[in-house]
Amino acid sequence: MTSATRDAIRSVVEEFVREELSQENAHIASAVWSMLDAGGKGLRPQITMLSALACDSEAVEDPLLASYMELIHLATLIHDDVVDAANIRRGRTSLNSAQGNRFSVLAGDYLFAWVFKKITQSYDSPVPTILAAMLSEICNGEVKQLRATGNLSLGQDQYFEIIGKKTAQLFAACAESGAIVALQRKTKTTGQALRDDPNVRALRDYGFAFGLAFQVRDDVLDVVANETALGKPAASDLRERKVTLPLILALEQGDEAFCDLVRQLFTAARDEGNAGAGSEATNGLASQRLQAVVTHLRSAAAVERCREVIRRYTEQARLALSALPRSEATVALAALTNTLSEFSF
Repeated sequence: MTSATRDAIRSVVEEFVREELSQENAHIASAVWSMLDAGGKGLRPQITMLSALACDSEAVEDPLLASYMELIHLATLIHDDVVDAANIRRGRTSLNSAQGNRFSVLAGDYLFAWVFKKITQSYDSPVPTILAAMLSEICNGEVKQLRATGNLSLGQDQYFEIIGKKTAQLFAACAESGAIVALQRKTKTTGQALRDDPNVRALRDYGFAFGLAFQVRDDVLDVVANETALGKPAASDLRERKVTLPLILALEQGDEAFCDLVRQLFTAARDEGNAGAGSEATNGLASQRLQAVVTHLRSAAAVERCREVIRRYTEQARLALSALPRSEATVALAALTNTLSEFSF
């Protein structure tokens, strides 16, 4: 994606905040602006626009649709921080920590509602249907993850179902929607049948596989990276008793001492959450347990096995791209995919 394209996307988002949202609700506009100003990789709008060009190399760039996908992502982050009781997002105080949960939920709801209103006004079938179904799956995945909190018997199949819904579906929707809009403008047709176009299916498969690899990588980084790199406290998943792939694989190794340590950590975190802040001694013990679990995970074979999982899904993403005619856009999408495995643990 060129710098001009990135500027165009940001311009659309800024116009929304400045011209529309600020006039309707200055408080929400300020909150949204703060999160946008904190940065972000912009992967979802990139995939949206590159998928359009991969489907039709002569497609006119559509920063509007790409911007809507970024705002949908932003709304999910706002809600995620409420569910996770997170204090930091992208290196800054999270919205829920600054403004409270009730305000954050309403701000996220507003963003969702506004984006879907605009999409239904501007885009033909099946794009609104795709995005509505995607949002339903994201919520479904978040509920499943919430109900799996602290469940040390959670298996890999359940884990991949959760991340497929809460993360991969959005990437798949970005790729599919971008491709369909390009196809609509090229063929002057609309309707659900466009989803069966081979190029559209290939790009949807690409987005889904990319999303799975992205989430596994994110879960590994939560264990091995530092707070500066993450933009939030390290080991947040363990603090919130989320059972992610590194932990699942480590528990499968059958080290009973490690299993007992994780059970103690999760039990103490649950009890502390129910009772409120603990004593200094209790907090110190919890910190020691957390560090011991992190140290074990960093040295365990589980981390290397996660690398293999990331490689498997990035290869699936590249395989999906191979079904498309080679172009600058498919090369750029492949390059994005390569970044998921090009990092050290």
